[in-house]
Amino acid sequence: MSYRSLQYTGERLDRADHRRSDADWLASRRGHPATRLVVLWRNQHLFDEAPTPTPRLLQGALAAELMAQGEALTFLGEAGGEALFTVDLSALEAEELLARVDGGRLLDLRLVGPLLERELAAQLAYARGILYWHRQHRFCGRCGAPTLSVRGGHVRRCSDAGCGRESYPRTDPAVIMLVELPAAGGQPARCLLGRQRSWPAGVFSTLAGFVEPGESLEVAVAREVAEEASVPVTDVRYQASQPWPFPSSLMLGFRARALSEEIRVDGIELEQAHWFTADQLRAAGEWNSEGEGLKLPRRDSISRALVEAWIAEQP
Repeated sequence: MSYRSLQYTGERLDRADHRRSDADWLASRRGHPATRLVVLWRNQHLFDEAPTPTPRLLQGALAAELMAQGEALTFLGEAGGEALFTVDLSALEAEELLARVDGGRLLDLRLVGPLLERELAAQLAYARGILYWHRQHRFCGRCGAPTLSVRGGHVRRCSDAGCGRESYPRTDPAVIMLVELPAAGGQPARCLLGRQRSWPAGVFSTLAGFVEPGESLEVAVAREVAEEASVPVTDVRYQASQPWPFPSSLMLGFRARALSEEIRVDGIELEQAHWFTADQLRAAGEWNSEGEGLKLPRRDSISRALVEAWIAEQP
């Protein structure tokens, strides 16, 4: 996997910030026959009934009707010159929604994301992320009054005139790192992978953690590796980033060099951690395969990209 082909990235959508404050234009687009609507229902998107998951974007009178009835209607931007919106229809029952849209199926993006074309996957991730933000900011964090969605869904404003506090979409920065131990003393190069107790059997992944207040990304990398595996690191180098709307993270990928091979897992974040050679990882199965044995992270994750990039460099 190339960093350039990371899933949920490479979005070509024009987010059209200048349109968000144009209430008349937004109103005209909501009823336009070419406008498309991304539906979200309880963290699930609408797909066609087909062997290969195909996202269904609604248009026409049905799209306009659902926009008026749903929650947190948000203008995502323009694709090919046409408006793209998303709306939360979680208040409906699944059977009612599917009847209204003439069939299809509701699927979690986490289950089908690796199978989708990158542009569509990026649009669905964008919709999922911003609607999650809406659900988390229904009330003012200052006074507790209900908030109103304004500016095309990209601002929530406190309804109390005496407060008027505005909240803007946020994403949580998280560092994710491939820690390597260079070849030495007859030992081949190795990388550090760990696993959480809740993961499927055999799955190992790169270490990761959220950035804390007042902390640089490089310091966060070193702190997380030390906390989870007690391995000191140096030479922290940025690699790539990936939006990860499960529910609202931005994964910032790094490489780092270990200063010690001794591992002591914390038992909280990690159940196990081990050093792996490139040959061991080349022989690993997929994360969702049946049976026993080592499995790599899911194919749509930056963790998988970090591991594969490291494997490709090894003899």
